[in-house]
Amino acid sequence: MKRGKKAEEAAAEGENDTGSAPGKKAKKAKEPEAPVLYDDPPDKMTSKDGRNANMKITSWNVDGLRAWVKKKGLDWVREEAPDVLCLQETKCSEKNLPADITSMPEYPHKYWAGSDEKEGYSGVAMLCKTEPLKVTYGIGKEEHDKEGRVITAEFPTFFLVTAYIPNASRGLVRLDYRKTWDIDFRAYLSDLDKQKPLVLCGDLNVAHQEIDLKNPKGNKKNAGFTPEEREGFSQLLAAGFTDSFRELYPEQTNAYTFWTYMMNARSKNVGWRLDYFVLSSALLPGLCDSKIRNKVMGSDHCPITLHIAL
Repeated sequence: MKRGKKAEEAAAEGENDTGSAPGKKAKKAKEPEAPVLYDDPPDKMTSKDGRNANMKITSWNVDGLRAWVKKKGLDWVREEAPDVLCLQETKCSEKNLPADITSMPEYPHKYWAGSDEKEGYSGVAMLCKTEPLKVTYGIGKEEHDKEGRVITAEFPTFFLVTAYIPNASRGLVRLDYRKTWDIDFRAYLSDLDKQKPLVLCGDLNVAHQEIDLKNPKGNKKNAGFTPEEREGFSQLLAAGFTDSFRELYPEQTNAYTFWTYMMNARSKNVGWRLDYFVLSSALLPGLCDSKIRNKVMGSDHCPITLHIAL
């Protein structure tokens, strides 16, 4: 997720709520408090209906694939060892992909989508250990598909969709476009869901509820937390889909996946939860765990991982 400087500063303003800035006098004679961090609990590998997880999917907005590879992002991927790795904001055309990732033997089936018009903009990828039955790009509408934001893979029992949702941008100049996108993307997902259930993962560029960001009051007019974007996500859930993290951890606070690089936001955990695994209702019985790997560095987002029994 990218914002203008003013919006970045607003996003980071929540640091004052923690009182963590050293050297400042605390109001009302309170001692400065340490930032409250999220501790990712041990992975749950069994679903509510007693099945063992047999599919592991990881999603990560890498904020530039080439820089992420240089920051040793692939070392962590090999440790995590998901069955499918989905990446967003790759900012790299296929011809410029680093050999370190194109030659990965762990993932023989690799799929890339990038912007038709702007090199170094947007872009998503999907790397699979097992070959999908079919892979498609975009959502079937030219106005949306030229920016390389969606890859869909069909597997025997489900669809996997990875997406980098358009940002409403500084000054909300793309908010109207984002609203159109949300309607069209929801229709696309609903059509897929009629064929077989789906997993949607990626940077959805919205903090759905106040619990999903550190400073909700200061961000209600900023991209990612406008009423329109939040309503768009609510309507997606109302169409028969579920936010897997909130399904399992409905009251969990301080669990974020994005932190601006400014103002030491990450060390203070002044963040937003923008990255999701959203599931068709038919897949919920097999949900085992939805993880936020918030200690993993390499981007302004951290990776997230889904364990599911299919």
